[in-house]
Amino acid sequence: MGSRLKKINFWLRRKSHLPLVLIGSLVVLVLFFNDETSLALNMKYEKEINKLTLQIKECRDSAAYYRQQREAILHDSEDLEHLARERFHMQRPTEDVFLLYYK
Repeated sequence: MGSRLKKINFWLRRKSHLPLVLIGSLVVLVLFFNDETSLALNMKYEKEINKLTLQIKECRDSAAYYRQQREAILHDSEDLEHLARERFHMQRPTEDVFLLYYK
């Protein structure tokens, strides 16, 4: 029986990379198939983060535009008159107004 244990011991030492491969494959399986840490879920979250980042950028640009418009209206009466005429479809007696509608 002693020679049999020696053979098993020798085989285990020779195949010492086998437990590392098993542990590595277990880690990979957990990463792919675990619901909390799955790669697909992480990719989905990354797409959502990118989409929301773009939406934040668009909102900031829009806010800057409207802030600029507000400042122009507050400080310049000509811009205020121009905006009021555009919004309420008013015109001066010497002006021609063309309304363009698009879908």
